[in-house]
Amino acid sequence: MRTNTPPEAPANCTLCPRLVDYIKEIARVEPSWHNGPVDSFGEESAKMLIIGMAPGRGGANRTGRPFTGDGAGDLLYKALAKHGFSRGKFDKNGQDDLRLVNCMITNAVRCVPPQNKPTGEETRNCRPFLISRLAHLPNVIALFALGRIAHDNIISTLGLRRAAYPFAHRAEHELTSNGKTYRLFDSYHCSRYNTNTGRLTEAMFNDVFLAVRAYLDNNS
Repeated sequence: MRTNTPPEAPANCTLCPRLVDYIKEIARVEPSWHNGPVDSFGEESAKMLIIGMAPGRGGANRTGRPFTGDGAGDLLYKALAKHGFSRGKFDKNGQDDLRLVNCMITNAVRCVPPQNKPTGEETRNCRPFLISRLAHLPNVIALFALGRIAHDNIISTLGLRRAAYPFAHRAEHELTSNGKTYRLFDSYHCSRYNTNTGRLTEAMFNDVFLAVRAYLDNNS
């Protein structure tokens, strides 16, 4: 997979006018926040890429690090530590020495959307960065999708038909694109809404991580 697009969106990206306007609106109230596209976080040598939907308003859009600053990140980073994918202390404000191990986290849409809902056009506008991000991770063999939007964007990023790979919690799919094969692991998004309603429990989330860990250990 070759691309001339950089793996991270530029700080002054203007591809999505609605998102640009929303970030400017937030910045007027919270000028000390990150308020811009959020870069991926983790190792370039990673074998696993975790894909979320988009930064949260008071989470990654505030701290500048994926899943840092909101309830979704609390569950995700706890699971990463539990299953050996991180080292160091996690702080929800990003003031820590945390590093990821054999793992990287990114988002399908790099800028915060209103009501936490990117449009189809916005996901398409941002997809070249996801394509490039994956192309710059030569060792990745496991893809971990947090929610349906992330799942759908991975399928489209690889040029495959979404209908052939339905999303479901704990589903696994073998994806082959441009001569490379990945294993896709699906999970409900670790949002506070899903955990508060019981749609996703910590045990359910850990089950997916156990499957990923077993796959990586068997293909090391």
